[in-house]
Amino acid sequence: MFLGLFFAVLAGLLVGLQNIFNAKVNEQAGTWATTALVLGLGFLASMTLGLVFEGSGLFMLDNMKTWHWFSGLIGVGVVICLVQGTRLLGPTYAIAIVLTSQLGFALLWDSLGWFGLEKIPFTFQQLVGVLVIAGGVIVFKFSSTEKKEVEQVQKPLKQYSVGR
Repeated sequence: MFLGLFFAVLAGLLVGLQNIFNAKVNEQAGTWATTALVLGLGFLASMTLGLVFEGSGLFMLDNMKTWHWFSGLIGVGVVICLVQGTRLLGPTYAIAIVLTSQLGFALLWDSLGWFGLEKIPFTFQQLVGVLVIAGGVIVFKFSSTEKKEVEQVQKPLKQYSVGR
């Protein structure tokens, strides 16, 4: 269990970091170039590390369902949407929404047993958990918006302050 927690936290760190890096690349290169760069370099790194650690076993894909092959196409959507969400909302707010959405859809897909997942019974506690997280995102958004609005009002007033 500890190892699973460690990898989950590490994944969160890496997704947050990648999101910020992708947004900075996007400022210079644009959305499609960013997506190509991110997924292209990811492919090269995965292929290299896969060959080093698994050798020819990397290509043993006999039992994979055909629709699983399209996972990379989903990755294109993930990168594009994250880059645009970060550009429009900022990294913290965008990631908070992404994680809440991810949790909500994971709960839905687990509960329905979609995509080959084992069907897990839906509980009221799970719904409350997702709603609490969504509520936290809303509180975060409105608290940071209020602060920005106050700063925007105070900034012009400071230039008119006398003797300070």
